[in-house]
Amino acid sequence: MLQSYIYKINGAKDLSSIATNLQAVYQQIHKAEEKYKRVKNSVAVVAVSKLHGIADVNEAIAAGQLVFGESYVQEALPKIAAIAKVRSDIVWHYIGRIQSNKIKYLANNFSWVQSVTLEEQAEKLSKYRPENLQPLNICIEINLSGEQSKSGVALDNVFSLARNISGLPCLKLRGLMAIPAPALDFATQFSVFKKLEAIWQQCKTQLQNENNDVLLFDTLSMGMSDDFDAAIAVGSTMVRIGTAIFGQRHKK
Repeated sequence: MLQSYIYKINGAKDLSSIATNLQAVYQQIHKAEEKYKRVKNSVAVVAVSKLHGIADVNEAIAAGQLVFGESYVQEALPKIAAIAKVRSDIVWHYIGRIQSNKIKYLANNFSWVQSVTLEEQAEKLSKYRPENLQPLNICIEINLSGEQSKSGVALDNVFSLARNISGLPCLKLRGLMAIPAPALDFATQFSVFKKLEAIWQQCKTQLQNENNDVLLFDTLSMGMSDDFDAAIAVGSTMVRIGTAIFGQRHKK
């Protein structure tokens, strides 16, 4: 487990050090890249800062982390505004459930929205994206495990949604994202992630054929603190790490 690895590096006294935790996370990711014959630094890290304060985010920034993920709009906006006063190079990903009455805030304040599940959501994100900003990067969230309690598009509906999103202005369709049901063993994690990798490859091929290779579709966002090793083995290009960097979350 990554947490036990961090404990060995930090020692009990320094276990809460975000900078040291970040160093341990990147070391483990680089080891996984080497182990599974991935290109070094080919896996991006989104530091999931939801339910952690501005001070924690600033500590991570001071350690060199520039990409962060948030799940709650009302919590995220004050962080984004405060940090924007002193840093203009921070990239914010929205990874939570999308609420219709919050879409305008997403379009105005984030660089990525990874949890699109409906064409209506994408249309509104495109509509509200300011013209002076770069196109909003979009990932479609997939419900890999078929859990009714989780949001996400069924595998059968992924391509039609991707095709529709790819035609919208002010958006850039980048790939797929998933949060599968927790599994403790590597084999199960690998098997579930492999489903997403397969549909990602199929979508990429079909979309590129239809759009004369104009589309990027380069992002496969899967893997968190407890399963990113299996995700990298399968082909993840982006992992979302929260607890292993910031520690246990505060209550919302």
